[in-house]
Amino acid sequence: QVQLVESGGGLVQGGGSLRLACVASGRTWGDYPMAWIRSAPGKDRSLVAVISGSGNTTFYADSVKGRFTIFRDNTKNTMYLQMDSLKPEDTARYYCGAASTNRIAFRILASGRGYQYWGQGTQVTVSS
Repeated sequence: QVQLVESGGGLVQGGGSLRLACVASGRTWGDYPMAWIRSAPGKDRSLVAVISGSGNTTFYADSVKGRFTIFRDNTKNTMYLQMDSLKPEDTARYYCGAASTNRIAFRILASGRGYQYWGQGTQVTVSS
């Protein structure tokens, strides 16, 4: 059974840091792109960052570029999101997603489409 489980969320002051983790099980994930998206009350769900199966290619939303870093350790089937210089507007529930194939064009993944599997999310709250 395919499963994605996020962890690492919490309450942090503005300017602080958090590291989210997404552990994948049920298959070998090294070939498959993964992503973080976030959802906040009153806002559309938005893509945060994408990483290729190998980890060599990444994409970031403009709102997090330079502050967040996505990376993965395929030996542990785990993807991470290092979040620095957090702002109150980063407050959201963060979900990890995974594609079911490595044949989807990266530009499609960067648009937030092409993901088949999703975790339950982890809440990040940034105080001002």
